[in-house]
Parts: sequence; C-alpha cells; structure tokens
Amino acid sequence: MGKIKRISGCVAAAQAVRLADVDVISSYPIRPYTGIMSELARMIADGELDAELVYAEGEHAQLSVVYGASAAGARAYTGSSGVGVTYAMEVYSPLSGERLPVQMAIGDRTLDPPGDFGSEHTDAECCRDQGWIQGWASTQQEVLDMALIYYRVGEDPRVMLPQYACQDGYYVTHILGTVDIPDEAQVKEFLPPYKNHHVLDPKHPQIIGAQIEPEQGPPMQYQRRMAIDNINPVLIQAYDEFGKIFGRKYDPFLEEYMTEDADIVMFGQGAHMETAKAVAKRLRNLGEKVGVVRLRAFRPFPYEEIAKRMSKYKAIGVLDNSAQFGISGGAGVLLTELRTALYDVGDKVKTVGFVAGLGGEVVTHEEFLRMYKKLEDIVKTGKVEKTRYWVPFEL
Repeated sequence: MGKIKRISGCVAAAQAVRLADVDVISSYPIRPYTGIMSELARMIADGELDAELVYAEGEHAQLSVVYGASAAGARAYTGSSGVGVTYAMEVYSPLSGERLPVQMAIGDRTLDPPGDFGSEHTDAECCRDQGWIQGWASTQQEVLDMALIYYRVGEDPRVMLPQYACQDGYYVTHILGTVDIPDEAQVKEFLPPYKNHHVLDPKHPQIIGAQIEPEQGPPMQYQRRMAIDNINPVLIQAYDEFGKIFGRKYDPFLEEYMTEDADIVMFGQGAHMETAKAVAKRLRNLGEKVGVVRLRAFRPFPYEEIAKRMSKYKAIGVLDNSAQFGISGGAGVLLTELRTALYDVGDKVKTVGFVAGLGGEVVTHEEFLRMYKKLEDIVKTGKVEKTRYWVPFEL
C-alpha cells in the first residue's frame, strides 16, 4: 500500500518523477508549473532523488537539454507554462521526429494578451500537432498516475514518442487533493528502465537532425505517423496493467459520468469538468437526463471511440477552455475535433460550442446551468441557432 497525502498537483507531478527514477531534469521558472521544479530541487537536495537538475537560460534551452539527455540514454523531464510553452516551440517537432520519449509537464496558463496568471488550455493546445502524446489530468491523483502511464507508453518500443502531461494551472497545480503515492516496488513493476533505440556513443558517432534531401522527408514523416497510430493499443494495455498493479482503473480515452440514459452531455477536458459533474448531479436530482463526458486523451484524438460512444446523445455541449481565433465553428479545437469525429454518423447529434474560463476565470455552476439549458432548448426545437457561445458575453 502507498501513502495517502494531501498535496498539490505540482507536488504530485514531482512525486511521479521521483518514482519514475528520472535521470535528467531541466527547469526554467514560470508560474504556475514552477512548483514542480521547486519540489524536485528539494528532493535532490535532501537526497530523496538522484538526478541531474539543469537550470536552463530559457525554455528553448530547457527542451534542448532534455533533447540531448534523452538521446544519450537518460530518462528526461521538463515543463513550462503559458508563453514559456510557446517559446520552446522549435524543439518539439525534432524531439518527436527523433523519437525521443521526453516528458514535459504543462501547468496551463493563458498567453499574452491578456498575460494574466490564469489557467487556460491555449498554451498546450498550440502544440497539439507536434507528434507528442498529450492529455489533461483533472485531479491531483490523476497528475501522478498520468505521468507514470505516459512514460510507460512513450518509452514503449512500438511508440518512442515524447509526452505533454497537462494539468490546469492553479485549479490543479496549486490546490491540494488527496493522493495515494504508490510504493517504489509497484512503479518498478509497471515502468521498466528506459532503453533508447539510438543512444549516442562517442565510439559509434552518428548525426542527429541533419539536413536531408526532399525525397527523404515523406518516408520519415510517414514513420512518425505510424508511431502515432501505434499509441492507442499501447495506451489501452498500459492503463489495464496500471489498474491491476495500483488498483486504480481509468478509461484510457473518455471518462463518462451519469451518461447511461442521458440525452444531453457536456464534453470537455481538464479540471472544469469536475464542476460540470457537480452541476449534472444537481440536474439529475431534478429528473433531467444529463451527463458529462471528459476527454482524457487529446493526442492522438480518439475519434473512433467518440464516434462509437457519443453518437447516441441528442445534444452535446463542448466546453473549450481556449481561444482559437478564426477557427471553423467559431469556438475551439475540441468542438472542431468532436464534429469531425461525429461527421459520418449524420446530423442526428446536435453540437454547440461554449468558450469559457478564459484567463483563469472560474466556470461557475450558474454558467454550466445556462449551458445545459441551451442544450435542452436545442433538443426541444431540433435547431442549433448558433454554433458557439462565448461565456458569459453571449450566454
């Protein structure tokens, strides 16, 4: 049995790094993710973790450090938030292209402008097409568990890809939650030592990141595409074995809450969906057939699972905690992705997007109630008047 503690999402992530026996960590401060690195520095100073902690001169350098460390055979870890995430953008594609399974924590923070300190998914979603595994934890327990699962999947020889382990800034990074911290023996059973497929060796020099001829590019990209296609079977296996070893069972793709006979559901990812659950329970007590579906795996997007499991609903409200200006549908990427996944099942499922919680604003119970009311109106009339609503300005 592990130890039950009340800790923040930042500390939960640091505990996962300790349990994973990470070799090289690279940091640069930016709130709110910085709490992870502060805790890791303490662990190293107190002798709880044997790892090399490199203080980089910026986020681009952070990713460059773990790039080299992973290529040299080390299990590597880094992280950032907000504009720090976007500052390192140049290095993300090379890491996945070289098949280096680095893990990066993202404690979400809004970009500039407005430049406040609030949580928002826009920073991490900017990176969604870089060939990384990506998903959101909604609780402190899930932060720890997701980090271990992502290392297991990313380092699998069938995958070998880096991972963004995302958590909502402040709502998860800084708020305390009850976390079962597992024993090291359990983690060793679940997570084998990292073995790189092309470790750098001075005795056998090789070139990484060389410029190539145009005709060499498409095969390389196709190989990366095939690696992405390999993720879901490995993800399913990893979650299954995690449940057997640790006793906590997760659906790899979607968490469903009160959906058995639901006509209407809210769909989204991250901590705001915990509030959506509370509102759904309240409406259920009033006799309304509503539920919540929380997306656990954002990349690769589980479009087949969504088409199979979400085509039964009459109306779906999609919560986008991000700002994608000019996007199809006028809301966010989750609305666009969901509609694409449901396209082949016809137009029987009505969908509408809600952009909410920008800049770290709380998505309140009252706002969720208004969203559910809008979905109820759509079911009654069979018409979608608008494809999206920016909350609270338009709803």
